[in-house]
Amino acid sequence: VSVPDDRAEQRTCLICGDRATGLHYGIISCEGCKGFFKRSICNKRVYRCSRDKNCVMSRKQRNRCQYCRLLKCLQMGMNRKAIREDGMPGGRNKSIGPVQISEEEIERIMSGQEFEEEANHWSNHGDSDHSSPGNRASESNQPSPGSTLSSSRSVELNGFMAFREQYMGMPMPPHYQYIPHLFSYSGHSPLLPPQARSLDPQSYSLIHQLVSAEDLEPLGTPMLIEDGYAVTQAELFALLCRLADELLFRQIAWIKKLPFFCELSIKDYTCLLSSTWQELILLSSLTVYSKQIFGELADVTAKYSPSDEELHRFSDEGMEVIERLIYLYHKFHQLKVSNEEYACMKAINFLNQDIRGLTSASQLEQLNKRYWYICQDFTEYKYTHQPNRFPDLMMCLPEIRYIAGKMVNVPLEQLPLLFKVVLHSCKTSVGKE
Repeated sequence: VSVPDDRAEQRTCLICGDRATGLHYGIISCEGCKGFFKRSICNKRVYRCSRDKNCVMSRKQRNRCQYCRLLKCLQMGMNRKAIREDGMPGGRNKSIGPVQISEEEIERIMSGQEFEEEANHWSNHGDSDHSSPGNRASESNQPSPGSTLSSSRSVELNGFMAFREQYMGMPMPPHYQYIPHLFSYSGHSPLLPPQARSLDPQSYSLIHQLVSAEDLEPLGTPMLIEDGYAVTQAELFALLCRLADELLFRQIAWIKKLPFFCELSIKDYTCLLSSTWQELILLSSLTVYSKQIFGELADVTAKYSPSDEELHRFSDEGMEVIERLIYLYHKFHQLKVSNEEYACMKAINFLNQDIRGLTSASQLEQLNKRYWYICQDFTEYKYTHQPNRFPDLMMCLPEIRYIAGKMVNVPLEQLPLLFKVVLHSCKTSVGKE
């Protein structure tokens, strides 16, 4: 059983949109999705999707496709390691926060490959934790008796109290001794009214440092084309490359200004940047540089006319990227992401402890959690009448990672057409509003 969040009434489940009851296995979710995720992982379920693995998840439709429901649990950051240690005696769960895992690892879980590897590991080491009665739940959607934790010590595991104890007892550099004010709420006290909210001074300081690390000046790459000029595919592609170069250069400069720059090794920063640079560029293009990208660049792409052959050879993968980019643009346009939120989202996405080759994964995990909580603290303080704003922002990050991963597979010669379609569609639809 998880300790409910005092503000659960104001939140919705990140998986299905139902009323959330608190923080379960690292993310805000409802009791139904919490139980489904635990049963799926504990019982090593391997599901199948009869459609295109992109089924709609809602309160009414979440039971129609178990594959897509588990997939979304993983994509949103549900932490299966928290389940593994859930009922283990002694000690607190140290892996209770949200996680970001690669598409490859998600595929291994969905296909059952990881479960097979774990089974071999436990059999070789004589460990029997996974054979307990609590992990032999039935096929039904009802939790087994053994899946309900009974001790008062275990009751706190998936709630804020566990975070509170974990973070208050954790040695940290003085510069980063930050505990979000949400941990100071008593489990029995009513939620303070919106007007009484205040932003923790240390939270404000860390956000200010993140924003200060950003180069928010307009892009310097020239994007003005004289009227009547017909832009060729090669010219548009060259412009896209110059923009990518400038955006990448800004990410490198950003890393050197991060408040925690001295905390990690150059090797780890190189590993992180090489794995996330496309996601960082995509996020910045959709937010802080969106006026130029969907304004000046859109005007340039409008002067490019693709040939019939280019249109005919456009890939299905490119079409999927177009559809998802348009959806994501409208999501960001609706949210009107502030510079503070953008800076936090960027840091959270960058600090991915699951990237291979890292030497300080545990330290990265703590940094990731810190900015996750700071971002939540800020959005709930500044946007008191938008209780779903923080979950909405966090749900954009898996989509950005997915799109960035798909764009790698789009042939380079198709990128000019892809950008033309996306920018034209987005600019036209916003102009009609």
